[in-house]
Amino acid sequence: MSHTSPAETALVETARRVLPGGTFGGAPFEVVIAEGKGGRVTDMSGRTYIDFLLGSGPMLLGHAHPEVTAAVAAQLSKGTTFYTNNEPGIRLAAAIVDAVPCADQVRFMSTGSEATFFAMRVARAFRRRDKVLKFEGGYHGGSDYAMMSTAPQRPGNFPQAIPDTAGIPQVLRGEMLIAPFNDAEAATVLIEEHKNDLGAVILEPFQRILAPKPGFLEAVRAVTAKHEIPLIFDEIVTGFRFAYGGAQEYYGVTPDICALGKIIGGGFPLAAVAGRADIMRHFDKSATPSEHATPQSGTLNGNPIAAVAGLATLEVLRRPGTYAQLFETGNRLRRGFEQLVRDMRVPATVLGAAPLFDVVFAEGPISDYRGVLKGDASRLKRFNTLCLEQGILKGDNKIYVSLAHDDRDVTEALDRFAVALDRLKREQRGA
Repeated sequence: MSHTSPAETALVETARRVLPGGTFGGAPFEVVIAEGKGGRVTDMSGRTYIDFLLGSGPMLLGHAHPEVTAAVAAQLSKGTTFYTNNEPGIRLAAAIVDAVPCADQVRFMSTGSEATFFAMRVARAFRRRDKVLKFEGGYHGGSDYAMMSTAPQRPGNFPQAIPDTAGIPQVLRGEMLIAPFNDAEAATVLIEEHKNDLGAVILEPFQRILAPKPGFLEAVRAVTAKHEIPLIFDEIVTGFRFAYGGAQEYYGVTPDICALGKIIGGGFPLAAVAGRADIMRHFDKSATPSEHATPQSGTLNGNPIAAVAGLATLEVLRRPGTYAQLFETGNRLRRGFEQLVRDMRVPATVLGAAPLFDVVFAEGPISDYRGVLKGDASRLKRFNTLCLEQGILKGDNKIYVSLAHDDRDVTEALDRFAVALDRLKREQRGA
């Protein structure tokens, strides 16, 4: 790729000085993005990348979608935030209720981490139990409760929780129970064993890049329903991506509560908890005894800028053929990538679905976190760097596909993936 400009070099140096690790905590690449249009982004040096990072997923329509930017521009002159009810926020909540199977009511917040945190809190308040069961390898944001056994390098015995970060009080380890993803029998046994202590069960219905095995979600739903334990789907990633009603519509399994984010804000900070009315009423202090209420407020709850962006995004997604187009593009890219791996005899497995997938440098089959953990992490990191050098921007372990990506993007991306895989193989042979 072309030379890095002095201006970009200087800004990278400033970032190293003023930001821990030189980043905002996300993608570690030392490039500075100047703008995005459709399915591509351009850095300050004028280099253009096919963007499969998509802001870590929110930009399902692509960057600077004209209908989204027009809606935001129209709202800007009317005011940017009010900390009270406003028309766009109410209309967006109604759209979510209409779309999402489990949603009777919605409570907005600003981040996915807030949404999963408050989903667990309101479930515990409703159930009047403290413990939450999650699945190993599942990511539910940055709260102390969520950051348990998300990425343990030395997984322990189930259901023992392992903190993923320093700074988590040790006492919380006993409040989270861990089960293996995609093992219906083990999950059922653990839930049955701890049914009297569980306030909730939380899972990503599509965990990172792992699809649920047939019957797994149904088994978890059955045992939680049997014991009236609230089931939370973390749909921060999958909401409005797999189908208009999210993964719960796509897989035909309805939870009691879900956490939503990314796409519903159209690229702006917005997230939500949505769920059954009898659970959601615990957010309403006037409808619940004070000892069981879960007050929640946020300066930017229902922010009108984010809400109009979300409404414009959902309007596009409702149109006939939208998801067929997304899956057609994603499947072409994914299957082409799988063919490259086979043809080049790379010891790797492509995991995921049309809207998001990635490669694990290990032989399959892989269906849970411990299978993914067997992958060569150093090879994946190097592959990501080689992709960047070839003009492909992707996350550490996800390739997101957007509606803005077209046949040209897919063809060029497969050519660039081929170059990156070939270089990776040659470097490995030379090691």
